Amino acid sequence: MFRHVKQLQYTVRVAGPNPGLANLLLEQFGGPQGELAAACRYFTQGLGDDDPGRKDMLMDIATEELSHLEIIGSLVGMLNKGAKGDLAEGTEQEGELYRTITGNGNDSHLTALLYGGGPALTNSAGAPWTAAYIDTIGEVTADLRSNIAAEARAKILYERLINMTDDPGVKDALGFLMTREVAHQISFEKALYSIRNNFPPGKLPPVEQYANVYYNMSQGGDVRGSWNSDENFNFVADPTPAVDGGDGMASVSLPKQQQVTLKNLVTRTASDPTVNPVTGTDIGAVPPIENKTAAAKKPKAAPKNK
Repeated sequence: MFRHVKQLQYTVRVAGPNPGLANLLLEQFGGPQGELAAACRYFTQGLGDDDPGRKDMLMDIATEELSHLEIIGSLVGMLNKGAKGDLAEGTEQEGELYRTITGNGNDSHLTALLYGGGPALTNSAGAPWTAAYIDTIGEVTADLRSNIAAEARAKILYERLINMTDDPGVKDALGFLMTREVAHQISFEKALYSIRNNFPPGKLPPVEQYANVYYNMSQGGDVRGSWNSDENFNFVADPTPAVDGGDGMASVSLPKQQQVTLKNLVTRTASDPTVNPVTGTDIGAVPPIENKTAAAKKPKAAPKNK
């Protein structure tokens, strides 16, 4: 059961209107790292979790994320408050109204025009919120790791938003939201490591011969650290194809009739490596421009004796 309390979780004080900043804040309202995405992610995870303590934590944090969504929405509404009235009542000339809405060059006219200055379930670029932002996979150790990363990304976005404004009230509210992301990250970390068998995710063990192998798949400037050290990995400096010992080719066993059909297809569409056909690119090609620098460096032929 949910019950709305009219007071916000944190007091919102906005010094003055700023539609451009309001548009940027939509990133945390209807964006992929935003509060609605977080609330839906943790809410659905909590509903599917059979561990009572973890379920309680997920539902608590999901509900708090909805409270944060309300704070962000309130900030957006307050920052748009002046433009909302001007837009609705037509109190300014069209050029001045446009300048007011776009605010310091920020392209917020789309959301202002479509949503009348209210908070929209879009990101700061106007892209609609989508359930595709919810990356829950239903395996608790994988989901908790994803939650930890999501909280870290949201914290970084709040830092960037704080750096975008001098409004002390907005900075204060965003600082609270940023700090709560850190608190949630700690909770998710504790929940993850309270599971005794938390790595690797899932039930099936990895294939032993490949589990602790590091393949050096790039050349030049190799750097060794704990992520590829001999202490933790069997470091393969120059990996060759087919690490399983096979021929490295793809194959499939087909029924006899399909083998015949496939052979006919291959024969019909075979290329002839002996021909050099004239194509449209040959007919319409322009000769390359001579490299004058290279031509200048070319040694001159010695004069012939008469």
